[in-house]
Amino acid sequence: MSHSTIPTNCLVVVATGAEAKLYRNIGDDDGIKLRAERTIGPKNLSSEGPSGSHMPDSSIRETDEATFSKQLAHHLYELAHEGKFDSLVLAADPDSLGEMRPLLHKEVTDRIVLEMGKTLVNSSIKDIERTIQNN
Repeated sequence: MSHSTIPTNCLVVVATGAEAKLYRNIGDDDGIKLRAERTIGPKNLSSEGPSGSHMPDSSIRETDEATFSKQLAHHLYELAHEGKFDSLVLAADPDSLGEMRPLLHKEVTDRIVLEMGKTLVNSSIKDIERTIQNN
């Protein structure tokens, strides 16, 4: 079995523009073992917007996804600032990852040990573990 480069207690976030699932790696050097923590969904989409308002050339769906990416980036900052994780795996569909990257605070980006532009939110825990292990 190959050794894991994902630290024990690493926060693993699997996201799309509509939801994010948070897991914790409870595995050790011999492999990743994820434990589900919670699912986060968007809030106040109509009033918050990616920059506080709807962009005229964006569809409602695109605006909602950008807003959720902003909300998730802020949530990750709060967790990092509170010391809730020391390392982070961030897996999101390419569009959401692109929306999130510029919004992530340095306190979050400094803790990223693996970033993947993949849609894994509907995958089983075993499939997510396998995908992370193989990256």
